[in-house]
This record gives sequence, C-alpha cells and structure tokens, in this order.
Amino acid sequence: MEKNTPITQEGFDKLNQELEQLIKVEREELKVVIAEARALGDLKENAEYHSAKEKQALLEGRIGTLQGILASCQVIDIKSIKSDKIVFGATVTLNNEEGEVVVYKIVGQEESDIKSGKISYASPIGKALIGKEEGDTILVRAPKGNIEYEVESFTFE
Repeated sequence: MEKNTPITQEGFDKLNQELEQLIKVEREELKVVIAEARALGDLKENAEYHSAKEKQALLEGRIGTLQGILASCQVIDIKSIKSDKIVFGATVTLNNEEGEVVVYKIVGQEESDIKSGKISYASPIGKALIGKEEGDTILVRAPKGNIEYEVESFTFE
C-alpha cells in the first residue's frame, strides 16, 4: 500500500476499532479455543484444533493488514477543507439522466462502501468527480453502459 493513502477520520477510527476488537477480544477467545482443542489429545486427527488454527491464521492476517493500512494512511480533516472544486472528502449530490438523485461521499479505498454511499476516490465515479464544480456533467463508464451525472451540489462535512 502506498504511503500517505488518504482516509477520513471516521474511516480511520472504524478500522482502529476493528483492530482493537480483533486483538483484545477475538485473539484472546481463539487462544482459549486452541488450548481446549489441544487438551482433547491427538492433534493429527483433531478437527477442532485444525479449525481453530485456521481461524487463527485468518485473524492474524487481518490484524497484519489493518496494522499496515493504519500505519500507511494519512487522516484528512474534511471539516477544514475549503474548496470550490470537488476533492477528497466531499459529499456530492448528483442527478442522473433519469432524474434520480444520488449522494456519494468520496473517501479512501479502505473505507469505501457503496451501500452506505461512500465511494473511493480511486473508483471510476470518484475519479470522474475530482476537480469538478457545481453544474458540471460527468460521464461514468459502467458495466451496463455509460451513465451521465450532473453535479447538483457538494459539501465538506
């Protein structure tokens, strides 16, 4: 992961909470499960032990990933941004060709979640929005065909 990858404070806090949960709760619970499975005897044919060790490997992998993300990201204070163009952190209101209104917040890659309206600055629509102003039109290539949006407004909140 590149150094100084932008992330919102909200995204940083969420990843930090996940990391704490994994280290302080899930890792400790897994230690108990492994110890109990080990106490059952023969490890070669002990399904509980092998299952717990597999979960441990996945858990440690996720912990390492989160630590890497948090070490290499740069928290951007969105409320301090003053820009007359759309930049990282903007909450953008768009109108599509059918007159539907959609709202997206431009965030870091690790915190993007289309279901909650958060799109990555590196996504096709994120890239298309950066640098635009109110009233501008963007064209986004989508699997179902190109979609045209008009920028209705944007804020930094």
